[in-house]
Amino acid sequence: MDDFGQNNEGEMVRKVVSGLSLLFWMASSSVFAQLPDFTQLVKEQSRAVVNVSTVHKAPEINNQSGGSLQPGQVPMEEFLKRFFEGQGQRPGPGPQGPHGGPRESNSLGSGFIISEEGYILTNHHVIQGADEIMVKLSDRRELIATLVGSDPRTDVALLKVQAHSLPVVQIGQVDALQVGEWVLAIGTPFGFEHSVTAGIVSAKGRSLPGDNYVPFIQTDVAINPGNSGGPLFNLKGQVIGMNSQIVSRSGGYMGLSFAIPIDVVMTIVEQLKGGGQVARGWLGVHIQDVTSDLAESFGMDRPYGAIVAKVLPEGPAAQSDLQAGDVIIEFEGKAIELSSELPPLVGVTPVNKVATLKLVRAGKVKMITVKIGLLPERSQRAVASTQKSLQVSNRLGLVAVELTPEQRNQLQLSSQGVLVHSVLKDPARAAGIQPGDVILRIQNNVVRNLAAFDKIVQGLPVGKSISILIERQGRRLFLPIKIDK
Repeated sequence: MDDFGQNNEGEMVRKVVSGLSLLFWMASSSVFAQLPDFTQLVKEQSRAVVNVSTVHKAPEINNQSGGSLQPGQVPMEEFLKRFFEGQGQRPGPGPQGPHGGPRESNSLGSGFIISEEGYILTNHHVIQGADEIMVKLSDRRELIATLVGSDPRTDVALLKVQAHSLPVVQIGQVDALQVGEWVLAIGTPFGFEHSVTAGIVSAKGRSLPGDNYVPFIQTDVAINPGNSGGPLFNLKGQVIGMNSQIVSRSGGYMGLSFAIPIDVVMTIVEQLKGGGQVARGWLGVHIQDVTSDLAESFGMDRPYGAIVAKVLPEGPAAQSDLQAGDVIIEFEGKAIELSSELPPLVGVTPVNKVATLKLVRAGKVKMITVKIGLLPERSQRAVASTQKSLQVSNRLGLVAVELTPEQRNQLQLSSQGVLVHSVLKDPARAAGIQPGDVILRIQNNVVRNLAAFDKIVQGLPVGKSISILIERQGRRLFLPIKIDK
């Protein structure tokens, strides 16, 4: 090939390379152009984010189930973490208190200002048991805060400092929040003030163990010790949540963070301002999820809603038409897909309000009303025991016994129920029935005694899912069971 051909080929190669480089640059520019720029948001909103530290008397070191970490501590089986900085948790001398006694800083968390007059929000577990609460503002001022009130169930605490014309956050709307949306957190992880981390909303309405009244926002924002109580912002610079917990097997961030929705927080705030106490709505029922087999047994086309497993005799639902076996599919016009969605809706409903429920009963849709009551501090519980007389049901594969008068009185079961003494084989074993369970109902038939139980079992259909209502350690639930022969 002559020099002209070689030069021409080289020129073509250069053009191709230049063209590919241009395409790559354009593609990269397009991708980066779609990524959010948080700089202005941080400049405008970080001024309303504060550091919250507490002081405890040395003998009253707080290391309860909130999940605080000590320096160097390696958690073993802990799963859900409520985080704040653990510096000062080890026994030892600390700064002197006002009367000369030893004191020590016990926790460090985050918070955010919601009013110019000095109202500040943080987590309950950040200030729990504190003798003194100190708030450090973005302008480096340190102010002593008073605790207006706190609510352990939602992990929300309201503080007040003596100051005026403070920068405040803008409160957003959680209903408008979408899964996949960008969000940003500002806080004090490990004591590093005003650290900014970002991510997306992973899910909404998450229910966590022990937090039935909070429909958490799940994100992949990096949250660590010290972030607790800090704000979660959307791209508009509005607070849509308060960072509270993470899921971790190591004690650190693993990509699963949870924030309390700001609408839940502000509902608590109004009550705390009014008197420092929180009144939460209560139906007085035990509920559970609807599985595919249970949906079939209840005549539903698909599994959704919340099954009423028990109507507590002392609860408000007992004064209504609500019955065990009803499947609640709407509460005050809001659809219920999972049973975990119902408690938060009931909890924020004003006490004494007459609420409308849409439910499925025996395959038919029905509307009823219930007057919402006040959630008590503790629920009554009862546990069944066993006795000597035995009754074997070969079709279910379990041994059943009559309840004694004492057991019926303890369980508040005057005219129904038989006790599961032992589980021998399937289908009872496969259904999850356990010794100590009290069988109350099979399908739509009330089990009043052993004779009725045996008669009902003998007439059960083969190859079709049926529901069995049991009581276990004070709670009621439906179990699906299928008899093969």
